Amino acid sequence: MTDKKLNIAIFGGSGYGGSELLRILLAHPIADIKLVTANEHAGKAVSDVHRNLFGITDLRFEIAPDDLSRLGLFDVAFFALPHGQAIDLIPKLPANVKAIDLSGDFRIDNAVVFKEFYKLDHAGDIQQNFVYGLSETNREAIKNAEYIANPGCFATATLLALAPIIKSGLVNGKVIVDAKTGSSGSGAKAAANTHHPQRMNSFYAYKPFVHQHVPEIEQHLKTVGSFENDLVFMTHSLPVSRGIFASCYLETTVELTNEDIANLYRNFYEDAYFVRLVDGSPDINWVKTTNFCDIAFHTSGKQVVVFSAIDNLVKGAAGQAVQNMNLMFGLDETTGLKLVGTNP
Repeated sequence: MTDKKLNIAIFGGSGYGGSELLRILLAHPIADIKLVTANEHAGKAVSDVHRNLFGITDLRFEIAPDDLSRLGLFDVAFFALPHGQAIDLIPKLPANVKAIDLSGDFRIDNAVVFKEFYKLDHAGDIQQNFVYGLSETNREAIKNAEYIANPGCFATATLLALAPIIKSGLVNGKVIVDAKTGSSGSGAKAAANTHHPQRMNSFYAYKPFVHQHVPEIEQHLKTVGSFENDLVFMTHSLPVSRGIFASCYLETTVELTNEDIANLYRNFYEDAYFVRLVDGSPDINWVKTTNFCDIAFHTSGKQVVVFSAIDNLVKGAAGQAVQNMNLMFGLDETTGLKLVGTNP
């Protein structure tokens, strides 16, 4: 447990993930942000780019330093950069600086699979030093980690929905996941498919069978339980700005009641403050701007459906990254993260 201020660097502070890291860490009781980079906004006040932070901070964006040895007095660096950039930077950090990467650069252990889904060369030897940062299922490993591969947003929603029942060993046959996301998951830079007139009244599927979170989900489920099932994973674009809603369909080896499933999930998440078991169905409005994952489930004989909802930018990115930081430094994992949602 530390009570001293943590000196923090944020690489990539101009996007939505960086913005949320700033919003959360500026209110964290022992976080002290010493460096925030955004090359194209270098010299600008953070609050000029993120107007929600006006009056909250005097920080300015800087160009990422060529010589990372200047970070020797830092405690932790967050990387909220596009895929492929943290691979080059993190190996150059001083040995004492912990790192939390929000991209997909270090999530996949298998080099061939990583190349297939990310079209990038694997990280190499440093990969073995990374711990997968799904806080609720990998807590003890995270506490002792130097480097964290923060999970993807779809992966977080899916894994939290499935982990308890996969661990039970009761799943039979294929698992089908139908997941939907808001437009902020596409990043802050406008593109044809995220432009407001295109997105607002639209609904469509994308990346069938090739979404980069598929191997991540399969890899981690195999560490949770004996998972050799086929995973059918489909993503859709929602006409909202924030939130992920996942519907997971599966069949069990024996008939289960709702109470049977409830007992599995209550026991698994007994110490998980940020997982809430709700009646009926979750709603992305209940988790927006929070670090909560809301889960509900329903059974009919051997058929089970599990629903989960998260904020893709908080529990699916920046919030979980801070939760992991808390664990790495011996803090209560909820520190600075008891964020209350809005109604409506």
